[in-house]
Amino acid sequence: MAAELEAEVPAFDRGLLECSAEEIAAKWLQASELQKEVYQHLAYYVPKIYCRGPNPAPQREDMLAQHVLLGPMEWYLCGEDPAFGFPKLEQANKPSHLCGRVFKVGEPTYSCRDCAVDPTCVLCMECFLGSIHREHRYRMTTSGGGGFCDCGDTEAWKEGPYCQKHELNTSETAEEEDPLVHLPEDMVARAYNIFAITFKYAVDILTWEKENELPGLEMIEKNDTYYCMLFNDEVHTYEQVIYTLQKAVNCTQKEAIGFATTVDRDGRRSVRYGDFQYCDQAKSVIVRNTSRQTKPLKVQVMHSSIVAHQSFGLKLLTWLGSVIGYSDGLRRILCQVGLQEGPDGENSSLVDKLMLYDSKLWKGARNVYHQLFMSSLLMDLKYKKLFAIRFARNYERLQSDFMKDDHDREFSIADLSIQIFTVPSLARMLITEENLMTTIIKTFMDHLRHRDIQGRFQFERYTALQAFKFRRVQSLILDLKYVLISKPTEWSEDLRHKFLEGFDAFLELLKCMQGMDPITRQVGQHIEMEPEWEAAFTLQMKLTLVISMMQDWCALDEKVLIEAYKKCLTVLMQCHSGFTDGEQPIVLSMCGHSVETIRYCVSQEKVSIHLPVSRLLAGLHVLLSKTEVAYKFPELLPLSELSPPMLIEHPLRCLVLCAQVHAGMWRRNGFSLVNQIYYYHNVKCRREMFDKDIVMLQTGVSMMDPNHFLMIMLSRFELYQIFSTPDYGKRFSTENTNKDVVQQNNTLIEEMLYLIIMIVGERFSPGIGQVNATDEIKREIIHQLSIRPMAHSELVKALPEDENRETGMESVIEEVACFKKPGLTGRGLYELKPECTKNFNLYFYHFSRAEQSKAEEAQRKLKRQNREDTALPPPALPPFCPLFASLINILQSDVMLCIMGTILQWAVEHNGYAWSESMLQRVLHLIGMALQEEKQHLENLSEENVVTFTFTQKISRPGEAPNNSPSILAMLETLQNAPHLEVHKDMIRWILKTFNTIKKLRESSSTSPVAETEGNVMEESSRDKDKAERKRKAEIARLRREKIMAQMSEMQRHFINENKELFQQTLEELDTSASGVHDNSPVISDAKLTALGPEQTRVAEHRQVVMCILCQEEQEVKVDSRAMVLAAFIQRSTVLSKNRNRIIPDPEKYDPLFMHPDLSCGTHTGSCGHIMHAHCWQRYFDAVQAKEQRRQQRLRVHTSYDVENGEFLCPLCECLSNTVIPLLPPPRVLFNRSVCFINVFTKCTSSSSEKMDQLQLPEGFRPDYKPKNPYSESIKEMLTTFGTATYKVGLKVHPNEEDPRVPIMCWGSCAYTIQTIERILADEDKPLFGHLPCRQDDCLKSLTRFAAAHWTVSSLSAVQGHFCTLLASLVPNEKNENLPCILDIDMFHLLVSLVLSFPAIHCQDFSGVSLGTGDLHLFHLVTMAHIIQILLTSSTEENGMDQEDTSSEEEVAVLTLYKFLCQCTGSALKEVSSGWHLWRNLKAGIMPFLRCSALFFHYLNGVPAPSELQVNGANQFERLCSYLSLPNNLTCLFQENSEILNTLVESWCSSNEVKRYLEGKRHAISYARESNKLIDLPDDYSCLINQASNFSCPKSGGDKSRAPTLCLVCGTMLCSQSYCCQTELEGEDVGACTAHTYTCGSGVGIFLRVRECQVLFLAGKTKGCFYPPPYLDDYGETDQGLRRGNPLHLCKERFKKIQKLWQQHSITEEIGHAQEANQTLVGIDWQHL
Repeated sequence: MAAELEAEVPAFDRGLLECSAEEIAAKWLQASELQKEVYQHLAYYVPKIYCRGPNPAPQREDMLAQHVLLGPMEWYLCGEDPAFGFPKLEQANKPSHLCGRVFKVGEPTYSCRDCAVDPTCVLCMECFLGSIHREHRYRMTTSGGGGFCDCGDTEAWKEGPYCQKHELNTSETAEEEDPLVHLPEDMVARAYNIFAITFKYAVDILTWEKENELPGLEMIEKNDTYYCMLFNDEVHTYEQVIYTLQKAVNCTQKEAIGFATTVDRDGRRSVRYGDFQYCDQAKSVIVRNTSRQTKPLKVQVMHSSIVAHQSFGLKLLTWLGSVIGYSDGLRRILCQVGLQEGPDGENSSLVDKLMLYDSKLWKGARNVYHQLFMSSLLMDLKYKKLFAIRFARNYERLQSDFMKDDHDREFSIADLSIQIFTVPSLARMLITEENLMTTIIKTFMDHLRHRDIQGRFQFERYTALQAFKFRRVQSLILDLKYVLISKPTEWSEDLRHKFLEGFDAFLELLKCMQGMDPITRQVGQHIEMEPEWEAAFTLQMKLTLVISMMQDWCALDEKVLIEAYKKCLTVLMQCHSGFTDGEQPIVLSMCGHSVETIRYCVSQEKVSIHLPVSRLLAGLHVLLSKTEVAYKFPELLPLSELSPPMLIEHPLRCLVLCAQVHAGMWRRNGFSLVNQIYYYHNVKCRREMFDKDIVMLQTGVSMMDPNHFLMIMLSRFELYQIFSTPDYGKRFSTENTNKDVVQQNNTLIEEMLYLIIMIVGERFSPGIGQVNATDEIKREIIHQLSIRPMAHSELVKALPEDENRETGMESVIEEVACFKKPGLTGRGLYELKPECTKNFNLYFYHFSRAEQSKAEEAQRKLKRQNREDTALPPPALPPFCPLFASLINILQSDVMLCIMGTILQWAVEHNGYAWSESMLQRVLHLIGMALQEEKQHLENLSEENVVTFTFTQKISRPGEAPNNSPSILAMLETLQNAPHLEVHKDMIRWILKTFNTIKKLRESSSTSPVAETEGNVMEESSRDKDKAERKRKAEIARLRREKIMAQMSEMQRHFINENKELFQQTLEELDTSASGVHDNSPVISDAKLTALGPEQTRVAEHRQVVMCILCQEEQEVKVDSRAMVLAAFIQRSTVLSKNRNRIIPDPEKYDPLFMHPDLSCGTHTGSCGHIMHAHCWQRYFDAVQAKEQRRQQRLRVHTSYDVENGEFLCPLCECLSNTVIPLLPPPRVLFNRSVCFINVFTKCTSSSSEKMDQLQLPEGFRPDYKPKNPYSESIKEMLTTFGTATYKVGLKVHPNEEDPRVPIMCWGSCAYTIQTIERILADEDKPLFGHLPCRQDDCLKSLTRFAAAHWTVSSLSAVQGHFCTLLASLVPNEKNENLPCILDIDMFHLLVSLVLSFPAIHCQDFSGVSLGTGDLHLFHLVTMAHIIQILLTSSTEENGMDQEDTSSEEEVAVLTLYKFLCQCTGSALKEVSSGWHLWRNLKAGIMPFLRCSALFFHYLNGVPAPSELQVNGANQFERLCSYLSLPNNLTCLFQENSEILNTLVESWCSSNEVKRYLEGKRHAISYARESNKLIDLPDDYSCLINQASNFSCPKSGGDKSRAPTLCLVCGTMLCSQSYCCQTELEGEDVGACTAHTYTCGSGVGIFLRVRECQVLFLAGKTKGCFYPPPYLDDYGETDQGLRRGNPLHLCKERFKKIQKLWQQHSITEEIGHAQEANQTLVGIDWQHL
């Protein structure tokens, strides 16, 4: 394809490049008909430049277009060379005070919660950093793209509208001056001409629908070249498109992915180029393939010249956008051109045309022209207004188009509403002049057409298409919210009129919702199909804020409020008249009161939970009280016409429905009803649902006789019978044995009492009680925190948000709570201040059942801790506002007293009745409330007022004859001593005490102190009785406990006597096992401890007894017993790597014998330290494998471990493992039993060998001699198992136990693991010994012993060969030429391999030298090589630190050695004069090696560490030297055998590589190696977001990445989770992160997903998990997904914790635990991230 393209390009280029822009512009200036000239030019050149082949060539097209097409226009516009013209314009132009930067996808935006007029006012990062809002409470989000920065817009900010940069541009000149005065006149004319022509051309060509002719452009050459153009939609998935394309235009998958990505990004892409028929065939395949499930993909066959002109049209719009950036005058001209009415009248301007054609354009075209609108129309204040009017007039059409549009809202012109409607002045103007509110609501109603017979909304089943349409419709509610969001300060008559007109429309909408989705109780059988309820609730939720805002608007103007109240009442009446349901009237009478009501049963008739009109009226009624309109203009209000029973009817039904659902009477109605009740109370809806229903009942009670209200309420709750008929309860409980009915009635009584408590007690809304808004929020917070301490985000979720997403919490939280900072995990919590608990109300109306019981529990516990009694009395309440003042009488009404008396009566005779304790508790609470109320009345009593609230007198009176029931007071006194009411005693005592206080208050004015003392005496005596009673009970309980204890110890004694011999055994075992535990304790305390060599400290052997976690049997670890193993996990690691770019070329041929000092990739072994028998483990693993095979046939999901790779979870701690390490006794002791190792194996003493035939050599000397293996079969098998596993993982090859590289890998893993542990200890400043967790200690011990014993199961000759090669690298011989030079060997790896392979040589050695001597010589040799390594690579800059003049012997010696090195290397080394520096460098450089060696020999030979090395002290170096039997002055090593060593040193220095290094031609590692750390992260998270928003995907040219992800190990930014950056890895497509882990972390990765603020751990292709990020907000919480948007800052401790996980190689283990704990993680395709 590319080749064809190249071939056709040059033919045109020459002719095109010869065009001169200047000449063409000059020709145009002369032309009489400019439009014709320009069109001819375009018709000729555009097809020559654009669309010249199957693949677009954007660079070439842009270059030519600029030269041939745009150049002349720029010349024409400027009248001179644009290179001079444009800068001149820019200088003359006043810089704008608006920022107007259009946001890219994912760019950070900031909103100030203190100063923004609404949450849509945002700043770009640059403006934000230069503004005053940095110091305020701000919110940070990432933009979805498309909005623009509001800096400089005075209407968007309450204060600080300008940042420092834009403040300079606000000059004093008049706002309204015309920008055209700054332009020369002739230029204005030219600009008009060229803008009009180009803008019209672009609009015409983009909105052109005919396929083979052009608007006003003759086609010059009509050739048969077409494109098959594929368009984007929001219905089909990437996969469908890719699959279809592969079939239709037979391309590869990679190409198809490319097409799909472009279509998704730009909205269209040509997928085939050729003649008409060729393209049409592709089109039909695509349509056929995609039309089965949904509507087909949109495909068009378009002539190449149309496509060419359209491409140029877009280019022109972009060009216009950039040109008007030079001058406000040009911007003004373009706006005029765009909004000029054309010849066809209404909607004929260019802007209108584009807007109305919006839904037919493709994504790319929309983006371009929306950007143009933003940079022109919205940046010019005069034209912004005119554009807003055009937008509002076309609003209905635009919205209808959007409903049918197949693109999301962010790509639709409808989305510009957010830019227009949120500007307060524009919104007001559009309401008054264009009646915008009514338009929006009417448009909304038009789209919800389905109604039932009563005209209410009816939603069909919620299909995907329904949901899609419904989501679209909801965007209209959002527009309404934008219009209402800023409230008017002064009202004009016009605004009042239009607002009320809008309010009428709104009431129409609510009227359609009043009573929608009615439900009837299912009796008999369960409902078959769950009815549709979600749509109605979604609508309610979306409207909640709008309803609140409507009320806020009404509250601002008295006239508006009165009118709105009347309108709302009228509509409510209309709704009620339609609701008669043929209800017959009935009369209820009780306690001498009677009331007429209608017969209605919630449990039998229809009932609906949606009553928005009633609730709106309730809201407005409260406002009448709050704004005092009710008291100022009572004559204007229809208060006398109100019928309270009508007002309360429906809200009461709704509350009864909830009560019955709680009582379990509606179980057969399924979950839809449960969900509706849940949302009715939920914080998202309750403000305009549940809360308003309570208000409506309060309104009703305050306007009617409370007795009447209570009777109606009893009747609706279906409890009237029980309370109105004396003794009904007794009969009921004896006759009716149906438990369910009794239970239901009890619950209903409890619910009804709860409702009364709420009606009386909920007076914290301004307007009902005399409180302000902050009191309401405080109370909410106090009750939330009474349940338990909560995090900031939990509190915010529990509080209702207003239209600005604010809860008002921050302003009051300090008064009621204290903040506790978080530790390393968890989050910061708010705790309630102790003085606030007195405001706790157990029956707070926003508690759910569960919350209420938790809060009660918590508060009682608190009281017990403070040694108070556990009563939870009702708190003191604020007084009611006058409009609601009469409400309080419900507490002292006759019916209420009757209800209380009846329930107390039941409690007194507690056997005869069905009653419940919660019922009694609620009655006690009500009595408490009444007493509190009376007490407050008395305390606030003024002279002339009489207290009308006389509850105390009423409860002291006994009942009337005939039945003479005792008074309520008397019954309380009886109950105080009732044994079955222990819990409520404190509460009853509190009530009686309060009663006495009130009595005193009443009598304080009159005489008779007698009564007082009487009361007190009564109270005292009752309290004494109480104490005595408690004491007696405690005594009885104590005696009973003692008796039981005595019996038990007697039984024990018997048992032991009977089974004596059993116990003897146990005791002995205990002794032995105790000794088995302390096997690490140092035996030799005072003597000098030496870890190796002939002087090695001998340690008495301990028996090591361990227990198998699977079969619980104990066993001693011996050479010849069954093997015991530790679960272990081997992984490749780059944690210590100094060079991540080195890759093993071909693992099959790679020779790992020498480790390079850059440790580019090592093999790490870790263990959880749990021990099993080898055979138990084998059984367990086989079972896991079998289970996995069965599971795979059932479900194809990954588990958290990969059985095929030998992974399993440790049976005890579920830690991820992939092999086992055998436990062995110390191997060196074994090989050293006698003077010579062989004697253990062959009983070959000298006497026997003399008797032998002289020709027969002792078998130890035969070349084919194999020493006997001391280990049992099972241990040998385990040695092989673990060795092969290390080989397989470390080299990424198939297991092969014969491979000679197996032992090398085992030694390497041992060395690497010791190095990582030494680094961790060094980084944390911990001493070398005594501070490792026992799992690491056990792991290192087993690993070292295993590595030392592994040669016994390998090929002897191979191990000997390895030893010879390794030694040859230090002691050169002729055979081994190509060995690495001394700079390229990691000395510790070399040491471990030499020491561990040495026994294989030594087993054939009869010289009587012990292994120890060999170890010592090898160790000294490697140490000397390391010293040379350090001296060669140390960069000794002599910094001027003060050194002592008296050089110590070490310094002199080092200097001498260094000078000798200078000779050997031919003086290529730098001259160094100070021995002090050298010695310091040498000590620092060799420390890690010595520490690793100490660990290694400690575990190998089992010599305990000296106590000095178990603490951090000075002279660690000397201690290490003595433990490792090295001289303190290391250079002495060189002086001992100086001749041999000099030749060695010379041979080391003579290597070519050393020479190249010294000449500066290559790099070498210098010592000591720095520890690797994770990258440094910025303190402020927004820096990262900004960095990520500037990051574009490296593969799809300049496209912004959707999921930019930062590697925390090396700092690379990757484009994750997208098709564009997938690569192939081992034959599978994997995402960028997974691919990166293989190069950077050999399979393990730690990433930060910047947009989500989430840490991602990856290991291999199937394992991953999310981890909390190290960024916290001020409240100590992480914000994963950046949902809350609080400013985030780096928490160093948490970042260190992640770093430690990485350094300890625990990432894979962490993922394993996370995946086990959370099954959803297993289903994620981690490899695609």
